[in-house]
Amino acid sequence: MTAPVLYLSHGAPPLADDARWTQQLADWSSSFTKPTSILMISAHWEDVPVTVSPTQRQVPLTYDFYGFPQHYYEVEYAPPLAPALADEVTGLLGGRGLEVRRDETRGLDHGAYVPLVEMYPDADVPVLQMSMPTLDPTTLFEIGRTLAPLRDQGTLVVGSGFTTHNLRWFNPRAGADAPPPAASAEFDHWAQEAVETQDVDALVNMLDVAPAAHEAHPRTEHWAPLYLALGAAHASGATDVESTVDGFWYGLSKRSFTFS
Repeated sequence: MTAPVLYLSHGAPPLADDARWTQQLADWSSSFTKPTSILMISAHWEDVPVTVSPTQRQVPLTYDFYGFPQHYYEVEYAPPLAPALADEVTGLLGGRGLEVRRDETRGLDHGAYVPLVEMYPDADVPVLQMSMPTLDPTTLFEIGRTLAPLRDQGTLVVGSGFTTHNLRWFNPRAGADAPPPAASAEFDHWAQEAVETQDVDALVNMLDVAPAAHEAHPRTEHWAPLYLALGAAHASGATDVESTVDGFWYGLSKRSFTFS
């Protein structure tokens, strides 16, 4: 089984309270064969060298957010560990001279577990999270290309970020379904077109060529996981691209993609 590659907009923990988004994620995961394992690359883990999550024992989730109601810190999600996948990642990246470290203390962060709770609520698919060692687009794209063989063994490679991520646009008083700022809508439209046509040059040079790029991503960590997904898809001939989730949440684009 060859698994697809995903780029998803994971949102803040309260996005899990949005019935529309949670249903979209449930429908999305049911649209393809359940993977044998999941390699999750979240915007919320930058670490050098490339580092992977625990493979020896279960550890608590990483609640990497502050000031939220208590129930968001009580969410639990404990999928099986993925030591074999960690070995595969280590071998593939080691083959191109990249060191891979294992952190046996860091649990899945909210960029990983928030969407997975909706996509695989039974927590029955082994999950490995991997850090981003840089935000450089070309480097991340090449790392994604190196990881492409994982698809052939049924591993779902997931880049988890947010298609627009400017928290100054977040206005709870306006409501979740308020019209997005023009800059968010413009960038979202550009992103859909660039990803669906797999315009790698434009995507890699996003900050220079995309409309409102610096407003949509004051810092690019929530866009960067796309490059790993794009590289894994591009190297393994995943030429079909579908925008599987769209719309806005408090002005931020939830757009997500499947590469197959």
